[in-house]
Amino acid sequence: MRKFLLITVIIIGWTDMVYTQSYKLVQLTGMVMTDSDGDPKPLPFAEISILNTNRGVYSDGKGFFSLVVQNGDTLIFNYVGFKPAYFIVPDSLHREHYTIFQIMTQDTIFLPQTVVYPWPDKEFFRQEFLAMDISKSLEDIAAANLAQDKIRRLMEITPADGRETSSLYLSQNAQKYYYAGQFKPMQILNPMAWIEFFKAWKRGDFRKKNKFN
Repeated sequence: MRKFLLITVIIIGWTDMVYTQSYKLVQLTGMVMTDSDGDPKPLPFAEISILNTNRGVYSDGKGFFSLVVQNGDTLIFNYVGFKPAYFIVPDSLHREHYTIFQIMTQDTIFLPQTVVYPWPDKEFFRQEFLAMDISKSLEDIAAANLAQDKIRRLMEITPADGRETSSLYLSQNAQKYYYAGQFKPMQILNPMAWIEFFKAWKRGDFRKKNKFN
């Protein structure tokens, strides 16, 4: 019986050792680079993923990356404008740390043909050119669009979106629960409320306005 248990323990230990050796973890570090111009340059924020898994990382701003892999894993390197690159982690690695330099090749992308047509005739070009409004600069147009009175009128006629409505609803409920079981303070005794009232009165906020103006 003891001999049988000893043999079983040896077999289990040997199996675990073989499994550990077969799936040895390796800390893989490296850089993703390109030499399309003849001068190696790092590729920032490249995607490095392990095939058939949900694991992967992105390289940093200098092209450096680091991740844990297993012997036999296949790494896929992707970068916009470059051909995908593959790297298979060797099964014969004996160290726990391994460094690579992955060179990616720029991909050639053929864009659809663009045809540039001239103006139909000189008279049509003359009409369009004279119709251009060049009296106001971009700064003047931006200043007119950001005027406080215009923004105030837009706020009066623009309905609230879902986020603003939900925020107002939650704020009202929080205020309601805050004063639950006690008298809510009256704003008529609040000096700050009176100051805002007089400011609004001077601005003419209480006058009847045509919303379509």
